[in-house]
Amino acid sequence: MDRVHAQVNIEQIFTPAQNFNTIGSLVSVVAQNAFVLAGVIAFIILIFGGFAIIIGAGSGDSKQLEKGKQAMTGAAIGLIIIVGSFWIIQILETITGMTLLPTQ
Repeated sequence: MDRVHAQVNIEQIFTPAQNFNTIGSLVSVVAQNAFVLAGVIAFIILIFGGFAIIIGAGSGDSKQLEKGKQAMTGAAIGLIIIVGSFWIIQILETITGMTLLPTQ
């Protein structure tokens, strides 16, 4: 059985691939967007958790109040993890002198 090797130029099929010279540049863009997306999701969960607390307190529903508290606690912890991981990357950039997350 013969093996057939084919070469596909991904730049012709997927034109944004022309912007990424290395895998590292692709990972940097993905990481930057992941930080932004995670921050937006945490912010939205904080807002919905706050509304759940207000609705639960106003109606006297302790289950709704508890769900709102859990949502806000989880979102706050997630936001702390996001900011902490960004700070760790900034510290690594300072220590190593390399740019891990370039700003454009």
